[in-house]
Amino acid sequence: MQPEALKVALGAGLLSFPVTPFDKADRFNPKAYSEHVGWLSGFKASVLFAAGGTGEFFSLAPEEVPEIVRVAKASAGDTPIVAGCGYGTKIAVELARASEKAGADGLLLLPHYLIDAPQDGLYAHIKAVCDAVSIGVMVYNRDNSIIQADTLARLCEACPNLVGFKDGSGDIGLVRQITATMGDRLTYLGGMPTAELFADAYLGAGVTTYSSAVFNFVPALAQEFYTALRAGKKERTEAILKDFFYPFMKIRNRNKGYAVSAIKAGVRLIGFDAGPVRAPLVDLTAEETAMLARLIEPYLP
Repeated sequence: MQPEALKVALGAGLLSFPVTPFDKADRFNPKAYSEHVGWLSGFKASVLFAAGGTGEFFSLAPEEVPEIVRVAKASAGDTPIVAGCGYGTKIAVELARASEKAGADGLLLLPHYLIDAPQDGLYAHIKAVCDAVSIGVMVYNRDNSIIQADTLARLCEACPNLVGFKDGSGDIGLVRQITATMGDRLTYLGGMPTAELFADAYLGAGVTTYSSAVFNFVPALAQEFYTALRAGKKERTEAILKDFFYPFMKIRNRNKGYAVSAIKAGVRLIGFDAGPVRAPLVDLTAEETAMLARLIEPYLP
């Protein structure tokens, strides 16, 4: 897929990050992944992200990522697949090339590893990844990787295949400065954990789409919320927030890392073999899993 086509696809609708299933020996489970991705593709997400944040990119060995991308591409039909990418620059460049070779339609460049970096360093890091591939690249503003508007403008000039900006910082002022400055040069994605909780505020800042983690196990509800949001049906979005997302937030907030662990629990509850999360995450307790089961029961087919 050409970068410009990916840019259009990213802005065409709801996005999601399939979880990465592991077997009892803690290995990637391609059969379970294929089944889940194939099921998700039927709910018309505009783009699916393989080995993204909800897909536990941070706990994957670099050599696992291209394999995950290949299975996603083979299972998703016509849905474009974007691969997670990250760590230090050398590893990120190698991962970018390997994911492109495996068939990825684009890359999501997650924050680099561990250390804070100045804007010139972030510029060099992102440019190196963009220069390494011909597919489209999105940058992810979060944690130790906060790109300022002037740096992003320089990158847009230098990197024609930089097509997207995703924000997980919650800094609406910076997001609005970026959307106003860059205009339609980029597609803008909301990336806060449980993005629906922030979707209305981000929409007001010029961010028209987001990645839905709960799409993994209640895709119809996730699509209903997105459709109502874009149609300005505030009464319906508020009802879904109160009935589902705020109770889900209470479960998610019971432990660190549950923004991923709770999603994987939801996938298991609807009948897919997602396996456990990998360390350093932990799975929900039996009590918390029962709470989640009660919450999602009304939304199951």
